Amino acid sequence: MSSPATVAPPPANLPRIVAASLIGTTIEWYDFFLYGSAAALVFNKLFFPESAPLVGTLLSFLTYAVGFAARPLGALVFGHFGDRLGRKKLLVVSLLMMGGATFGIGLLPTHATVGAAAPVLLTALRLVQGFALGGEWGGAVLLVSEHGDARRRGFWSSWPQTGAPAGQLLAAGVLSALTALLSDAAFTAWGWRIPFLLSGVLVLVGLWIRLSVDESPVFKAALARAEAREADSATEKPPLVAVLRDHWRDVLVAMGARMAENISYYVITAFILVYATTSAGMAKQTALNSVLIASAVHFVVIPAWGALSDRIGRRPVYLIGALGVGAWMFPFFALIDTGRFGNLVVAVTVGLVFHGAMYAPQAAFFSEMFATRMRYSGASIGAQFSSVAAGAPAPLIATALLSDYGTATPIALYVIAAVLLTVVAIGCARETRERDLERVEGGTASGAGARATVTRGTDAAAERPDARTA
Repeated sequence: MSSPATVAPPPANLPRIVAASLIGTTIEWYDFFLYGSAAALVFNKLFFPESAPLVGTLLSFLTYAVGFAARPLGALVFGHFGDRLGRKKLLVVSLLMMGGATFGIGLLPTHATVGAAAPVLLTALRLVQGFALGGEWGGAVLLVSEHGDARRRGFWSSWPQTGAPAGQLLAAGVLSALTALLSDAAFTAWGWRIPFLLSGVLVLVGLWIRLSVDESPVFKAALARAEAREADSATEKPPLVAVLRDHWRDVLVAMGARMAENISYYVITAFILVYATTSAGMAKQTALNSVLIASAVHFVVIPAWGALSDRIGRRPVYLIGALGVGAWMFPFFALIDTGRFGNLVVAVTVGLVFHGAMYAPQAAFFSEMFATRMRYSGASIGAQFSSVAAGAPAPLIATALLSDYGTATPIALYVIAAVLLTVVAIGCARETRERDLERVEGGTASGAGARATVTRGTDAAAERPDARTA
């Protein structure tokens, strides 16, 4: 019999929990993507004015990449305390950190005012953004994944994932409106600050909603078992140690799975603002509008892909997305090169539809790999450590390849190479769709000989690696 703490809340509570997670995640991604868009559009002029335009863009994207470098550290710190103290508390902290850093960017002096100190301050706030986002993702998806309705976990846990396109939609929408209403001179002089300052209002709304939800019942039950073992003088290992001991294969699988997903996303949504405005000769407004339309479609298809993963499994849906992105890369750039707005919209939209097939099942897939008392750490480490090699340098590498070769062919090959890594990782993974999160307590999920479930046994036995069925 499950203890009362492990009983899932009634289905009526789940939409409220999903909404709280989604709204907070949307705000955090808005803050993060806003920086990427501004880096492509104005930061080269404001913070690196002495460099040539494309070099200034490279330097601007370098500060963008710094945020990714801080994400693994955020994953370690937030994962550790999230597995010890709970998901909800750490999600509140991450929201405040991200919002504060973004608001601070809106107040920054530029190079014309303080010289070299301007890009230094910009980089410091970008580090805070990355640190906060490194801890946000794992907690947000776990709060939904662990609240019940296991039969539709792929669908429900995909909703926090829609925070990425929702944040992108919000960021691109605000920037698009400002560039349409303001002249280039006004936008460069002061208009770019408005979206960053708006983050302060959004954070207050997100904080109010996020504070209204309860802690995950699965985590509460696991914490009670851990406290009982500590009372019996048993030693509870730190979550990071437990992850590396029992789930190292799963961490590697998660890192490999993210390569194509992460690289393709930032090429399609961030680098495209550079490529469309330089190589294809399109206006900034046109490029932003294409991302705006495609992000709306992306938002809609993510829950659909998540629901499909509940029917046919996480791995098949993920592979559809990875292979689709790889096959689309050459048509993607060919359509943009036509210089037509309609073709640009098709290119970005189809790319994000395939990306959604990877991104939608990711939340449930990664959650189901790890034991409850190390799930925040495991999911966050697997997701965020790969971002340093994947999303962080993606716009930077793509811009450098364009500068060196003057063509999109090497950029397409770069994304396809990432797809191959992801296909290998998914091929090495085990299907997780049937796992019970209350019983996944130790051992490796994707290692040879592992099974999808764990025997019920006693609570103490369920926490041991040898508690898996033969």
